[in-house]
Amino acid sequence: MYFPRARMAVESFKLVENDLFREKELRSMLEEAGSRQVKDVISDIRAQVAANNKGIALMEDLMSSEGAARVQKYMKEIQNTAAVSVQDMLRRISIERGLKPKDSVYAEDFMDNGLRIKLKLTIDRDLGTAEFDFAGTSAEVYGNLNAPRSVVTSAVIYTLRSLVDTDIPLNQGCLDPVSILLPKGSMLSPSENAGVVGGNVLVSQRVTDVVLLAFGAAAASQGCMNNFTMGDENIGYYETIAGGSGAGPDWDGASGVHTHMTNTRITDPEILEQRYPVLLRKFLLREGSGGVGLHPGGEGVEREIEVTSPLTVSILSERRVHRPWGLNGGGPGACGENYIVRKDGREIFFGGKNTAVLQPGDAIRICTPGGGGFGAPP
Repeated sequence: MYFPRARMAVESFKLVENDLFREKELRSMLEEAGSRQVKDVISDIRAQVAANNKGIALMEDLMSSEGAARVQKYMKEIQNTAAVSVQDMLRRISIERGLKPKDSVYAEDFMDNGLRIKLKLTIDRDLGTAEFDFAGTSAEVYGNLNAPRSVVTSAVIYTLRSLVDTDIPLNQGCLDPVSILLPKGSMLSPSENAGVVGGNVLVSQRVTDVVLLAFGAAAASQGCMNNFTMGDENIGYYETIAGGSGAGPDWDGASGVHTHMTNTRITDPEILEQRYPVLLRKFLLREGSGGVGLHPGGEGVEREIEVTSPLTVSILSERRVHRPWGLNGGGPGACGENYIVRKDGREIFFGGKNTAVLQPGDAIRICTPGGGGFGAPP
């Protein structure tokens, strides 16, 4: 079953006013948008409000015991330390890559539908700065594979933090030495009405791949979150599925892990089967899916779920056409594959992005991509 009204975009809504949680107004918005699990959504949002209140209380305690001036001083020093760490990393990579004092490197990669993400990375070794220029990236797309600036910024800061040598907390200071240029009207700087759900869960992964490729830091990981949903009029379930990570100069890729812009835990099989009308047929590593190399890429996984009552299933995935690339002579990881397996045994190729209604005894099989290898095989 398709739910065309199950969507909601909120530009601004005051959730808590005068210490009161505005549940009535929120419930009305959710019901109007077609949410099937209003109670669960409200519980989740209440938990987030509670977490924020706890953070406020802890910050007030810290201010009370140490004084605002001292707390703010240390906050600024944490940011300054992060900025210096990123500057040191940029200078180190510039030297290791044999670049001029101010020089540029280039990288690009593609989504499965042909969308291009292009990057010119300019490093100024004297200043310890970098410019990420995404000119040449494809225009805003008719669909949901657009990513707002915040998603691109998150991918860049994640990559920078991953490349520094020092143990620093992730914070805004990591971005102080860099600038990010996004062409207006592109898929990375779309209009306010553009669809962006795939930007958060898929395009973010490809941006990370492109940035790592420009730095020459590691082979591509699975480049996908393998977003799987299922439900009917009364229930809804959503999971992201692990795959293979890319190898690097002195490490093998890890198998069956979440990589880069995702870190969610998957539901335990016992809980999945207890709470939903499904059976977990398979969940295992996908042997041979990692790219070959001096350091091989990690293996993807195979996950097969059978339904025991009619359910609508959907998959939103990438790297089903373009393989996760290897680096420095390493081989690419295997593409992912999705299938519907009917009760009579027929296997139907499901593509990378699709929706279907399964009947009892039918199953969906999701094979996730492997990671790319690094270095020529011995």
